[in-house]
Amino acid sequence: METRVHPPVAAALRLCLHALLLGLLALTAVKAVSGEGPHAGAVVAVSCVLAAVYGAGALAPVVQPRTLAGALWLAALGALWLVLLALSADALWVAFPLYFLQLHLLPTRGSLPAVLVTAAAAITGFLLHGQAVTPGAFIGPLLGAAVAVATVLGYDALFRESERRRALIEELVSTRAELAAAERTAGTLAERERLAREIHDTLAQGLSSIQLLLRAAERTLPAGAPATPHVRRAREAAQDNLAEARRFVRALTPPDLATGSLAAALERLSARTTDSSLAVRFAVSGAAVELPTPYEVALLRTAQSALANTVRHAGARRAEITLSFMDTSVSLDVVDDGQGFTPGGRPEAPDTTPGTGADTGGFGLPAMRSRARSLGGTLSVESAPGEGTALALTLPLPIAVGRTGQDCA
Repeated sequence: METRVHPPVAAALRLCLHALLLGLLALTAVKAVSGEGPHAGAVVAVSCVLAAVYGAGALAPVVQPRTLAGALWLAALGALWLVLLALSADALWVAFPLYFLQLHLLPTRGSLPAVLVTAAAAITGFLLHGQAVTPGAFIGPLLGAAVAVATVLGYDALFRESERRRALIEELVSTRAELAAAERTAGTLAERERLAREIHDTLAQGLSSIQLLLRAAERTLPAGAPATPHVRRAREAAQDNLAEARRFVRALTPPDLATGSLAAALERLSARTTDSSLAVRFAVSGAAVELPTPYEVALLRTAQSALANTVRHAGARRAEITLSFMDTSVSLDVVDDGQGFTPGGRPEAPDTTPGTGADTGGFGLPAMRSRARSLGGTLSVESAPGEGTALALTLPLPIAVGRTGQDCA
């Protein structure tokens, strides 16, 4: 007979139960022999058989709570106990360990009636042996049954609470590990993007300006001027270093952007997300212009976050991603037909972001807003329960991009 878990307390309880039942059987046999009753030999024999059957079941791995093998073992023990009870009134006390076995091995709806039947059998057997009718003859078995029921049910309640707490602790440890890994990954990506932005905005811009100035200086020099070769070599060195700086920037940007344009990356994102339960469409509006790397990263990350949460939480059938280029700004719209939510709901809600069709109390939406603010943009969310969700990220175009359609680098 095995219990669900094997802590020291459970092992001690099992040993106590074994000792109690075997001790009561030994007591019954000893009293039958010492009293020289008419059935002393039979009492000893039945006690030994009952002890053997109990030991075999206690060691058998197939005897488990709420199984057929457990029920059959209990039935065999009960039948042998009834025979022993018919032979000796002292077998009454064996009912107490049987209570615990019945409560442990049988489901609740079967164990409680079994305990009542066992108590009734104990009282009846005691009376049939011609013993004096006293309140103790009735109270003893019934009180023992009540104590057994209270003990087992209380232990089960404590066990369930302990298991619930253990599961919560395991979940907390797992969540902390996942959160730590996510924070490390987010920190790495943020640092890579920061370095790419810094290189783009400082070194690349400076080298580009130096190249342009040297080119202008080269054109203004008279033919055959001694400084012309030096200026040309300086311009070529600046051009080579500019190309190297741009390679560094590309190496520090997300892989989806390193192999193509932002529109191509969003197209691939839509294709990867589309499956039998969700259709994702992507469209470009307006004349596309080349954007600075921080802009492309912000737009791609926002689309990835919103679309991932649409898949996980919104229960949507369709989603649309639209990248719009306007005269002075660029915007990204992510719209789904999911279950929607009430923006600005419970702050303690789990991590959800626009597109989840759930509350917005998590970290996704604040992260998007922070990214938008860092580039001078805005993020808006429109949703209602049962009406889907629409997210819009708008970033102002840099002056050079807005005028020429070229990256300011």
